[in-house]
Amino acid sequence: MWRSFVVLGMAVLASRSVRAADPPGSQAARDALALCDAPKDSPEAARADRYARGLALAEHAIDADGKDAVAYFAAFCNRGRRMELAGRSIRNVVEVRRLRSDIDHAVALAPDWPDALAGKGRLLLDLPRVLGGDPGEGERLLRRALDLDPHETAARVRLAHALADRGAKDEARTEAERAARDATGDDAADARALAERLK
Repeated sequence: MWRSFVVLGMAVLASRSVRAADPPGSQAARDALALCDAPKDSPEAARADRYARGLALAEHAIDADGKDAVAYFAAFCNRGRRMELAGRSIRNVVEVRRLRSDIDHAVALAPDWPDALAGKGRLLLDLPRVLGGDPGEGERLLRRALDLDPHETAARVRLAHALADRGAKDEARTEAERAARDATGDDAADARALAERLK
């Protein structure tokens, strides 16, 4: 139940760069997002420090401009990564409320931003219902993100898993096969394994 919610949609952010479809955001917000996006192969203590700096920078950007969608998304990303490192704890349960607030603000300010939609969709799929999870809405948001950007392969892989979980095997296999063709790295391997399992 807790396996994924702290990971939330961080794969959506892997190796992303600023794109034309991204909303405008302050340099501080973009710097905070870059700290979250940095490779995860450094020691845990270094990553924890990086995410703490990213979160502080994102919160500073939010204080400077409460309408900076990128700042809220950077807060969501860094807070989620920090929670992922911390593992299961009561503090994480408390932090979920702040995490939800961050992504809700990002989506409200940039309702057509695929990254924010996919991040919120993954979070709603991965959260237990008691903490606000909503699989139907999560799936809808992932589909919307993919309508806006069909190349969001991490979102497509998560959608394929959600479809498989609810028994829509044929559609799940189709999405997994498409993701396997388009994705790279861990996403591609995950999509191939799922497609094979669904044959």
